[in-house]
Amino acid sequence: MKKTTLGRSTIQTGEIALGCMRMSRLSLNEAEAVVKNALELGINLFDHADIYGKGRSEEVFGKAVNLRSSIRDKIIIQSKCGIREGFYDFSEQHIIQSAESSLQRLGTDYLDVLLLHRPDVLMEPEETAAAFRKLKASGKVKHFGISNHNPAQIELLSTCLEEDLIINQMQLSLVHTPMIDHGFNVNMAGREAVNRDGQTIEYMRRNNMTLQAWSPFQHGMIEGSFLGNGKFPDINEKLNEMAEVKQVSVEALAAAWLLRLPMSIQPVVGTMNINRLKKISQASNVSLSRQEWYSLYRAAGNNLP
Repeated sequence: MKKTTLGRSTIQTGEIALGCMRMSRLSLNEAEAVVKNALELGINLFDHADIYGKGRSEEVFGKAVNLRSSIRDKIIIQSKCGIREGFYDFSEQHIIQSAESSLQRLGTDYLDVLLLHRPDVLMEPEETAAAFRKLKASGKVKHFGISNHNPAQIELLSTCLEEDLIINQMQLSLVHTPMIDHGFNVNMAGREAVNRDGQTIEYMRRNNMTLQAWSPFQHGMIEGSFLGNGKFPDINEKLNEMAEVKQVSVEALAAAWLLRLPMSIQPVVGTMNINRLKKISQASNVSLSRQEWYSLYRAAGNNLP
């Protein structure tokens, strides 16, 4: 698998990351097999959050992998914090407590990356920055990023930070493209022209941030995959047709469509199925022409003005 660099850091990872939200459902042996297979495929970034499985996903991962062994240097561990039951919390106390709890569950001394999960409108940038400084100084977190933030929110936080935010996780897939749609429809009157995220892609390209695309095969937040879904006949027909020509899986094509974007991008896939993960990993070797990229975009139901 090809490598990518996370933002303005020196961290090298595979182009595909593994999201571990569903790992809470696995036995230790099953989790160990998933991680082993991912590493063999070149996937070495494992994405967690303190709320995944109410902490059990991190716990299962830590026990299955034994992060105090020599394997720790071979993998990149990132986790997220800030979502609590019924509210968001970017307070210094919660960020530090959440990071330390994640480390305990994972059984490791440090996180490679810590992300703020969803924007907290009550955030005090100075307080959040203080949490980052303490975690960095103690060696408990090496790098920081955000998730689901727009450029203005990133700028507000950055006014008090001493280092770059290297990642922003955003939902992006072939059938969920509001980040892209408005760029094609400047000054148009339709809903596609609505700028819903403050031109996040352009901002991240200018600032050399990595876009981690979450739910790269889903439509909506929790509705399920669009692949093989009868509600999306046109895009599935196009994917099947192109997959046959290129001799790859439809999963690989859908991920390759994201990787074709001219920026630092890393799809975060959440499958715990080893065979499906192998299919997805083919994306790193799929080449899409400009014409092919646009044909998939249009087959997903998007009209160019």
